Amino acid sequence: MKSIIKNSKILALFSAAVLSVAVSQQVLAHGDGAPQPVDTTGLKELGKEWLKKNPYKGNEKAIEIGARGYNSNCARCHGLEAKSGGASPDLRYLEDDAEGDEWYINRVRKGYHQNGVTKMPKFEGLISQEAMWAIRTYVDSRPE
Repeated sequence: MKSIIKNSKILALFSAAVLSVAVSQQVLAHGDGAPQPVDTTGLKELGKEWLKKNPYKGNEKAIEIGARGYNSNCARCHGLEAKSGGASPDLRYLEDDAEGDEWYINRVRKGYHQNGVTKMPKFEGLISQEAMWAIRTYVDSRPE
């Protein structure tokens, strides 16, 4: 009888270990949530003053860099290729004008909180202005 109880305990511990590894792998499949650096080599430096209008609109290099930045920092919530699955806003539908640019840069810099819940983290101080505008340029290049 002691042997059966001992084997049951070992089986239960083994099952718990396998389950915890499987769950942790699924969670990490979407990244750890920490902002990732974006290499903006090749883009014009923008300086320290925050711009309200996208300086890279239509720039092919910015689209390329923005795609990498988006996939590393935005896709886990806003969807692959900027196609939202519904949990977060579909960024392809942002206004494609100066007003949309200003709304975008403020939201990315400051984040968004609702009823004490962080709906979007702030990225100011974590990724550069150049990276933020490159991501906007990429999103603007995605078809609706």
